[in-house]
Order: sequence, then C-alpha cells, then structure tokens
Amino acid sequence: MRETWRAARVGLMVLLGVAAVIAIFRYVDESAGARGYRVYALFDDAQGLISKSRVVIAGIPVGHIDRISLQGNQARVDIFIDEGVQLHDDARVAMQSASLLGEKILAIHPGDATLATLSDGDQIRVVQEAVGTDQILQTVGEIAENVRDVTRQLQRTFGNDAAGDRMEGALRDLSEALAAVNRTIQANERVVGRTLENIEQVTEEGGPRLVATLENLERVTQDVRGIIEARRPEIDSAIGDVDDTVASIRRASEQLEEVMLDIRSVTDRTARGEGNLGRIAMDETLIDEVEGVAEGLNSLVGGFARLQTIVELRSEYNFLANTLKTYFSLRLEPREDRYFLIQLVDDPRGSLSVSESYVSRTGSPDPGEYQERRVTRSDGLRFTFQFAKRISFATFRFGILESTGGLGLDLHIWKNRLELNTDVFAFGVQELPRVRARLAFEIVNRLWVAAGIDDALNETFDFFMGLQLRFNDQDLRSLLPFLGGAVGGAG
Repeated sequence: MRETWRAARVGLMVLLGVAAVIAIFRYVDESAGARGYRVYALFDDAQGLISKSRVVIAGIPVGHIDRISLQGNQARVDIFIDEGVQLHDDARVAMQSASLLGEKILAIHPGDATLATLSDGDQIRVVQEAVGTDQILQTVGEIAENVRDVTRQLQRTFGNDAAGDRMEGALRDLSEALAAVNRTIQANERVVGRTLENIEQVTEEGGPRLVATLENLERVTQDVRGIIEARRPEIDSAIGDVDDTVASIRRASEQLEEVMLDIRSVTDRTARGEGNLGRIAMDETLIDEVEGVAEGLNSLVGGFARLQTIVELRSEYNFLANTLKTYFSLRLEPREDRYFLIQLVDDPRGSLSVSESYVSRTGSPDPGEYQERRVTRSDGLRFTFQFAKRISFATFRFGILESTGGLGLDLHIWKNRLELNTDVFAFGVQELPRVRARLAFEIVNRLWVAAGIDDALNETFDFFMGLQLRFNDQDLRSLLPFLGGAVGGAG
C-alpha cells in the first residue's frame, strides 16, 4: 500500500511538472493567443535583430518581430502588431539599442492620424537604418588619424624653446582676457540673467509654434508636389507658351526701336520749329494759353480723382410678409465727412396709398351716407436720393427715401464694422410714419450680415434679416477687367 501511494505521488508530481512547463511555454510564447495584424519592413542591414524581439511605440511594447527573412538583397522583417494599435501610411520604423549588451529592438512612430491606416500584410515604407559596428570603427579610425595629424602639427609648432615662450605669452594674454571677461560678466550678471530668462521664455512659447509651422510646411510641400505632378502637361504647355511670349517680346522690342527712331525724327523737327507742334512750342503766347487750360482741367480732374465711389448690394427677407426686398445703392463721397446716396429699391410690398370717399345710399331700407377708406398697394421700383453728413461716429441723412420724404441716422461703432441704421419716412401715407431700424455687422471683408424691424409703429410691422456686399473704388477697379472680359465674351 505504501509503495502504491509513493508511485501515485511520483506520477502526480510528473503531471504537475508537465502542466507547469506547458503554462510557462504559453506565457513565454508571445504569439500564443495574441490578436493583431502583421506588417513588414525592408532593412539593408538587420544585424542584431532576432525573432521575438520587442517592438515599441514611445517605449511601450506593442508587438514583436515575427520572422526575419531575405528578400532580394534586403532583409525582410515581419512585425506582429497587437490589436488596437493603428499604424498609418507615413509610419516610420527605426532600429535601436535597448542596452549596452547589444540587444536590438524596433521603435515605431505610428504616423499622422488623418491618413489611412495600414492593414494586415502592408509595408512600412519609411525605415531608419541603425549605425553598424563597422561604421563606428571606421569613424573612430578617421578620428584617430585626425588626432595624429593634429599632434604632429602641435609638435612642429611648440617643439622648441621660442615656441614655448610664445605659447606662455599667449596663455598669459588669454588668462588676462578671461579675467577681464569674467569681471565684465560679473558686472553685467543681472542683465545677462534677465536676457537668458527672456530667451528661455521665447523658446518655450515659440517652440510648439515652430514645430507646427514646420509640419504645416511639410504638408504644403506635399500638396504642391501633388499639384505639380497632376498638372505636369499643363505646366509643359505653359512653358511652351512662355517661349512664344519671349519671341513676341523680342519682335515687339524691334518694332519699338523703329518707333523710337520715328519719335526722335519728330522731336528734332519740333526743336527746329518745323510743323504745327514746332510752331506751338516756339509761340510763347500760345504756350501761356495752353498752360491756363491745363490748370483748369487739372482742378476739374482733381475733384473727380478725390471722388470716392461705394457700391452696395443688399437683400433682406421679411419673415411675416414672406417676401425678399433688394437694394442697389451708389454712394458718391466728394469728402470723407459727406456723401450723396442714390438707391433703387425693389420692394414686393410696393407703394401704399390711402384714399377716402363718401358714399350715399338711396332707395334702400337704410338710406344714409357713410365714409369709405381704401388702401391700395402698387408694385414697382422705388428710388432714394439723400444727402449725408458725418459728425464723429454719427451720420445724418435727409432727402427722398423710397420715393417719399424721409430722415435717417447711422451710428458707426467698433472701427466702422458695426452699424445701426434708423430711417423715418412716408409721412402722411399711413396713420403713423414708417420707422425702420437695422443692425449690420461686417463678418468678413466687404460682406455684412443685417437684421432689424420695419414699420415698427403700424400694424404692418415686420422683422427681417439679410446680407449685404459693399465695394469701394479699389474693388471696382479690380472687377472691371473681369467684367470687360465677360461682356466681350458674351458679345
């Protein structure tokens, strides 16, 4: 019985040992039960890498080397990446030393998260090769040769007593110069300290911006490269057009030389007093008259040159009436503090007219007389012509407003980007005059958004919202070539 129990214990120990070996093997084997995907990279030299070596991102293990094989004249390294770790098209892999004992690992940068991700079987194209031992030894050898050459030069330079005396004098001068520099630094230590603090602050604040700028520059460079590749035929065609243009310029320069010769001939005749222009140049009385006319024209043209023209196009949607009202305005500014406003208005509500009449009824059971009041609207364009005067941040307007007499007040706030417009007009047309208030804000250059209330004192009040474009002389000069080309193309 005792021997049977001893044999059973031995068998139990063997089973426990086998189970422990299997558990340890399953724990050591990284690929057992692991979920993920495989990618590969091509190295010119994979010396130091072995299967099961770690693969890390920011020092954290995210996989291991599955297999190393030969593909052509390069080493193919298959990498197993854990599930949940995403690599992108611009991912980078580099070989690094994990310790002084020579262990090699692979460090991966996952790439830009906005790009497509790598899937199972894809290649990591950006590879950073590690520096090999042979290259290190070669570099050390070159450094040793340089040190030997420097030693020989020092021996030739300082190998006698005279050279030693010169060296001693130079060291003495250097010591005195360093002492003087030390005194200067001590005297300006506080200034130097503040300067270094400012430099450190600027570096800390500007470092992230510089990195972001370089990344943006890299993206822009890639975009420009893609555009150039996509437009390569057009660019080649444009280069051919440039050659033709250069030939045309050469021909034009030759024709210009001929014209200059003709002009020289004319100026010579004028200097001699020949022809009409020559006689005019020699007649002092006629010259005085021409100068007087030129001065008058100059004053007239100067007034037009100072005239500033502003064009506005505004559309407003009336919510209660469910209509769209459109304004086309032309503002002429002879001076900065005054202007003339000319405006055409397309108002679907039209013009409102009120008529009253007395009606008498005869031959009816209830004879008598009653008053009839009729209100009619007529659709059509309205016009505005007003004179405006600006005082500080307020502009006062008076004149004809939408085909009736009216007044207006504009308030300019926040560097003229926020405007409050108030109009009062149509006196006597309705029971109370028509009052309109509008608040406009320039969201971007030349583009305004507006909102307000119309006819606030009467039963036909409404509220609106709209957009407005405003152009000045410079904008119109920029648009005229395009408008001319469009008109020419339509003709």
